[in-house]
Amino acid sequence: TIDMSDGSMEIHNNSSEPWKVTLLDTGLDSMTGGRIKRAQDFVGEEPFMLTYGDGVADINIEELVKFHKTHGKAMTMTSAQPDGRFGALNIDENNKVKEFKEKPKGDGSWINAGYFICEPKVFDYIVDGDSSVFEQSPLMNLAKDDEVHTYKHHDFWMPMDTLRDKHKLNELWSSDKAPWKVWD
Repeated sequence: TIDMSDGSMEIHNNSSEPWKVTLLDTGLDSMTGGRIKRAQDFVGEEPFMLTYGDGVADINIEELVKFHKTHGKAMTMTSAQPDGRFGALNIDENNKVKEFKEKPKGDGSWINAGYFICEPKVFDYIVDGDSSVFEQSPLMNLAKDDEVHTYKHHDFWMPMDTLRDKHKLNELWSSDKAPWKVWD
């Protein structure tokens, strides 16, 4: 437990993992790029991982890291193909419904799944301070400069953007069917 009011920290379980965790106050008004840029001094010259924190997945982190090391680019962005949220209609030229598919896999597009491995070079693309939106100029310019590869994640990924998403994820967890629970 970390008490932000007095800076005290209490460790509840004495298990040891080779992790270094830094908590950083990035301000209430900082945009995504600004928040990442504020972490620069704590990262050093090592690759670092980041996530938005509003998606749940069973991504194999070891495979993701291995993939990142193969291409030598500034960033690996994990991509996923989300399930469709609505039933899909196949409509002919006379507006007749020819076919209905209940919540198909989606349109086959790959989306940004929100899990990244970055080289420190990524910080050079964040130039607008706290107002920088990472998904705009920084990511677009990284892609334009051929500095982004994607790790295609074919397994479970789900956003938690709505109350409906929260209920679905809680249902999976409560029924012991949470695909992202890969630990014992």
